[in-house]
Amino acid sequence: MSAGVRTYLELMRYGNCLMAGFAAVIGTLIAFNILASDALSTYSPDNFPFFDSGLVFLAVFLISGAGNAINDYFDIRIDSINRPERPIPSGRVKLKEALYFSYLLFVLGTLLAFSINPICGSIALFNSLLLIFYAKTLKGTPLLGNLSIGYLTGSSFLFGASVFGYGGLEALFVLFLLAALAITAREIVKDIEDMEGDKIEGADTLPLRIGAKKASYLAVLIGFCAVFLSPLPYRMSVLGLRYLYLVLLADLGFLAAIYHILARNNPAKSSKMFKIAMFFALLAFIAGV
Repeated sequence: MSAGVRTYLELMRYGNCLMAGFAAVIGTLIAFNILASDALSTYSPDNFPFFDSGLVFLAVFLISGAGNAINDYFDIRIDSINRPERPIPSGRVKLKEALYFSYLLFVLGTLLAFSINPICGSIALFNSLLLIFYAKTLKGTPLLGNLSIGYLTGSSFLFGASVFGYGGLEALFVLFLLAALAITAREIVKDIEDMEGDKIEGADTLPLRIGAKKASYLAVLIGFCAVFLSPLPYRMSVLGLRYLYLVLLADLGFLAAIYHILARNNPAKSSKMFKIAMFFALLAFIAGV
């Protein structure tokens, strides 16, 4: 692999892109199992859409990479101080090249999505525009920025499920909701953790706007909602009993995260616990299929 290719993959943050693509394919797999298990469904248990799943993975990989690249484009001033080793501030990728590269990835990812079906294409187009708007404007908007990241992360499951049209969206909406709630709570906690640096940089985040304590209360409320609603996929027969067992571990992680932000006032530890809890939640999604 040439140095140039490696640099552009670094700009995309390809590790995060792989995880996003994997999450979308999990969404396809879960939706397929739900629909194929319905006696009235036209989907056969032996007819999994492998080709469309590959397109789902590629589309999410490309659009996620585009979002990361354009994010670095708008963050050049801050990254020059905080992350000088990144491709743009280090001079390995010119600013305009990064912008055009991100647009190319957005277009390719969206075209791939439309080649699956119009619903996939519409979600990809909306998410692409939202990623651009987030990088340019929403990132500096208290709460809206956090909600945007929550939606974008959770929508990976919806995008994968949309291979099967509206039926897939309906089948996986509850998983999208749980993921969006958990990610939004963690994003708020991360903002509390970064308050000192954000204050120096003049950023406008929710904790800086309303105070760390009130922001932590909101994160706790959203986290509790995720825990409270976590049995729903089992109760709705979306996922099986193995999901219920594993999601209990995820719930314990979320409760630990809530404890560390509320009782210990330790946003760094809380953010770490949120991350561990989300890993177990993803395992629960996979195991429950």
